[in-house]
Amino acid sequence: MSHHFDTPTALADPRINVCDFYLFRGRPGTTVMAMTVNPDAGLSAPDTFRDEGLYAFRFDLNGDAVEELTFKVRFGVVSHVAGEEHKHVQSFEIRRAAGRSAVQGADGDVVVAGRTGEVTKTASGVVAFAGLAPDLFAGDATAISEFLMAVRKENRFDPGAFQNRKNFFANRNVTAIVLEVPSRSIGRGRVHAWATASLHGHAPEVQVSRWGLPLLTHVFLPEPSMREDYNRMVPADDIPRFSAQIGKVASTLTRLAGSSANPTDYGTQLTTRICPTTLPYELDTPAAFDFAGFNGRALTDDAMDVILTLATNTALGDGVAPDKGRVRDTFPYFGEPYSAAEQIGVAPARAGAKKE
Repeated sequence: MSHHFDTPTALADPRINVCDFYLFRGRPGTTVMAMTVNPDAGLSAPDTFRDEGLYAFRFDLNGDAVEELTFKVRFGVVSHVAGEEHKHVQSFEIRRAAGRSAVQGADGDVVVAGRTGEVTKTASGVVAFAGLAPDLFAGDATAISEFLMAVRKENRFDPGAFQNRKNFFANRNVTAIVLEVPSRSIGRGRVHAWATASLHGHAPEVQVSRWGLPLLTHVFLPEPSMREDYNRMVPADDIPRFSAQIGKVASTLTRLAGSSANPTDYGTQLTTRICPTTLPYELDTPAAFDFAGFNGRALTDDAMDVILTLATNTALGDGVAPDKGRVRDTFPYFGEPYSAAEQIGVAPARAGAKKE
């Protein structure tokens, strides 16, 4: 689980649960941003977007942990495709907002509009897609749960928990928002990005979900209340609010693993690297989310192994990787969602979950 079902709010409405965020080079001169919501869409969650939701790709352009540019996505009400009772469609609109309007609200200039399930292109080079997609996050959810339980309840480092080697997310779907824009419409050089979901109906915008780095909440923030706080805050809050907690977890893990001569110093070093929790990317370069450094994130990057290794300062991995066969070389880059036939025998991630 990257940020799948990570808070009570996410459990209550998966449509506003930001699971993952990707940032990479698309066609020459373009940048692709993608977020996924609705973990286990179709089985444990809906396959639609919330019409009172505001989904946003946020960019810090000058290193101050505050967004100067935001691409905002809004969806219309859900309707049924004629003659297909179980197939849904929604209109969507994506706006580009700079300056003060990038931070709050739904204002901005419309750059593309379309319908879910379809690829929409504009003459200005913007391409967009929103709809059902395969979940490309890979991880052994059972193993990491057992591993973290051993640390938190038994004060024990148990790398043997990762012998299961089963990708919990195999053959599961999410809903994805994928936007490709000319890189010049973002800027030049290094940016820091994150993704959010907010409620924005008749009342002022309220942020309810945030993705800055993969597995941040699951590994470093054990308490549900702490995770809720994280999801409702902004990157500029991370150092005063969460750096001590992140450093404490990294220090504990390296102490138990015996992987650092000074676990406290290692915790400080890791905190400095990942706080504020944004995804750095040098525009128009190959994306790579790896141990040596973060430069965006490609759809096939094995984020769980990277975070486990960094958190423990050991070569720790879960033995599973994203399904490269479900990735396209062309827009929308996500391959076809898993079919009902491919999902035979796949149990819902959440027993008794209600789908809309």
